[in-house]
Amino acid sequence: MTDQQQTTLNTRYRDASLPVAERVEILLAQMTLEEKAGLFFQTMIGIGEGGTLSEGDATFGLPATTDYVLDRHMTHFNVLQAPADAGQIAEWHNRLQELAASTRLGIPVTISTDPRHSYTDNPLAGLLAGAFSVWPETMGLAAIGDEELVERFADIARQEYTAVGIRVALHPQIDLATEPRWSRALQTFGEDVELASRLGAAYIRGFQGETLGPDSVATMTKHFPGGGPQLDGEDPHFAHGREQVYPGGEFELHLKPFEAAFEAGTSQIMPYYGMPVGTEYEEVGFGFNKSVITGLLRERYGFDGIVCTDWGLISDSEIMGAPFPARAWGVEHLAPRERMKKVIDAGCDQFGGEAVPELLVSLVRDGELSEERLDVSARRLLREKFVLGLFDRPFVDVDRARELVGRADFVAAGEAAQRAAIALLVNRERELRGAPAAPVLPFARGLKLYVEGIDAEIAGEYGTVVASPAEADVAVLRLQAPYEERPTFFENFFHSGSLDFPADVVAHVREVAAAVPTVVDVFLDRPAILTPFVDELAALTGNWGASPRAVLDVLTGAAEPKGRLPFDLPSSMAAVEANRPDVPFDTADPLFRHGHGLAY
Repeated sequence: MTDQQQTTLNTRYRDASLPVAERVEILLAQMTLEEKAGLFFQTMIGIGEGGTLSEGDATFGLPATTDYVLDRHMTHFNVLQAPADAGQIAEWHNRLQELAASTRLGIPVTISTDPRHSYTDNPLAGLLAGAFSVWPETMGLAAIGDEELVERFADIARQEYTAVGIRVALHPQIDLATEPRWSRALQTFGEDVELASRLGAAYIRGFQGETLGPDSVATMTKHFPGGGPQLDGEDPHFAHGREQVYPGGEFELHLKPFEAAFEAGTSQIMPYYGMPVGTEYEEVGFGFNKSVITGLLRERYGFDGIVCTDWGLISDSEIMGAPFPARAWGVEHLAPRERMKKVIDAGCDQFGGEAVPELLVSLVRDGELSEERLDVSARRLLREKFVLGLFDRPFVDVDRARELVGRADFVAAGEAAQRAAIALLVNRERELRGAPAAPVLPFARGLKLYVEGIDAEIAGEYGTVVASPAEADVAVLRLQAPYEERPTFFENFFHSGSLDFPADVVAHVREVAAAVPTVVDVFLDRPAILTPFVDELAALTGNWGASPRAVLDVLTGAAEPKGRLPFDLPSSMAAVEANRPDVPFDTADPLFRHGHGLAY
């Protein structure tokens, strides 16, 4: 190929008047094997101080950005924690696109993110909102149960993402939360298949629009074929949680939300880490699983979008100084290059959380994979860049990012959703300040309040804060659903194990409730066992991400509690342990049923 021909081809694939398929072929024909391999890897990337390009991140073992883009030819990145200034995020994005434009073919970068519109701070599951509007967690959206609201949330998130250059959402998570102990339930729509299907589709429409295009954020819907049925509720980020089990024979039920996602046009799919046990499918992690990725996803459902593995299936790593082995469940005995070949043979297009394109190149050079097979996935990956308009509009407007992200009406909508998602579970009649017995909630502003888990200054906006229950008219205690401490710092981001509150917490709640009418608000990231103290409370609410003011607005009647439980609330750990992990609503004699919620 002459220099003249090279220049002509480079110009033609940038011609927006040509069909996308033609532009893809023009570009693909020019790519070296190394450039193609770079497309297959999507990993974490940091933002440098003041919106500069990162020189590396020791916490996650990340190299400098120039290493990724110039040396490894990578063009897909999952952005980690970001500055509170949206303009700095946008400036960083533009610098990254300038770096990508300096390469031989100038292939633009695609930026993705985990959820970042709520209170979650788990580096491998969700991120603090920072500059973005703050909403309840996905489970809170399920508690509201309104498709229009979910689509509006997703549209607002889309606008905020695109303003700073984020073009792929590593969500929604539409697994059915059928195992009460599972640590990832908070980011799902609960355990009801019909609700998860409806709201998951609305979420995709809000991010992508009716069809994927230049104003869309592509959704990477997860975790195919459903990550909820975890043995003992343990999470497959860790070896002790690698097994997914189906004692109730409900494998097919967990596919239903994905069928709705395909109908809504989701652009990408992420398989989960778990390995199915006792099914017709190979007992290896889903990302390695040809019977699931090719047989089920590609052939049965005809899905031709991008399939990206969950993060870290190939290489061992360190997180926060602790060893973090590859999640190569069922194929732990294979070397990294063998694992990589198995993922490609399974039908996947991209390796999440990996940055070793040289390994893929060697597989082709050694004749273990064909370059034609790489071209199949490369076409999908390039096609999405063209469809999203990244070749035509790679840069974002920094001033617009500052104006739009966290805009007042977006923030107000998020705060309203926080309040609406709160579920009123118990509201008993009690005497307050000598008034006749009446439902405790809503209580009037100006009472003497004893509070725990709420900043006294904020509580002081709603009443007079006192130092002890004996001095109070009403007590308000905010609790976190319990979980077991695990050996490593990182694993404790994933709340797992028993749902029973420790004995000292139960005793303390009872002691306060014996002294004064007591309202307990519980962050139900998992369905806590509330039986030991529920009968002694004046009122009980559940939330899935709500600020102290959002809670107090509901408790004082400035807002209505509209939430309904998105799962059964079990009455005992014995019932949880007897629950079949793949079967919805399978805990015996729940304390409160799915859909429970009172009103004022």
